[in-house]
Amino acid sequence: MLVQRSGKKVLVTPITAEDLMNIHIGDILYLDGDLVTCRDIAHRRLVEEGRSLPIDVCDRAIFHAGPIVRQAEGNRYEIVSVGPTTSMRMEQFEYEFIEKTGVRLIVGKGGMASQTQKACRQFGAIHCVFPAGCAVIAAMEVEYVAGHFWEELGMPETLWWCKVKEFGPLIVSIDISGRNLFEENKIAFEQRKEHAFQRIAPQVGFIK
Repeated sequence: MLVQRSGKKVLVTPITAEDLMNIHIGDILYLDGDLVTCRDIAHRRLVEEGRSLPIDVCDRAIFHAGPIVRQAEGNRYEIVSVGPTTSMRMEQFEYEFIEKTGVRLIVGKGGMASQTQKACRQFGAIHCVFPAGCAVIAAMEVEYVAGHFWEELGMPETLWWCKVKEFGPLIVSIDISGRNLFEENKIAFEQRKEHAFQRIAPQVGFIK
């Protein structure tokens, strides 16, 4: 569901397509509930090898991230640092990943392209960007690690099932209608580039 809390838009898992209807590119969101780290190998296992994920992410969120994790007392695990990795690496898999899993929220770094746009539009999902360079802040927003799967892949590629509280800020880059903030900004910036060049060039013409 989507709630308003202290001026923040907070998505709470499980998330429905209806929760995402009035969320648009450029919006700032936060997340409560389930967030599973899910990178390249997990995507490959699901899409190329036809394997099911060992945890259900339907109506929940994944994070393109490879955290640093330490073992604590009582066989518990703690997230030390969890920064986003480049989402575009998962672009070739994301359409089928969203289709097969029913995930509603994908979080990562940088934009994604047409396959993810298509999947978000068809299956009711969004992609958000977590600010790079804030890995320790992200770790502080993890309340606890609820489980871990495919640990044979090593720490970064393991699926770490995290319970998070106001995880964010998350900048919406692809919304449920398939609009893409990064692609639209490319067009806008290109249109403004020539004007900016004409204005700046005379001021720096002395530089050889």
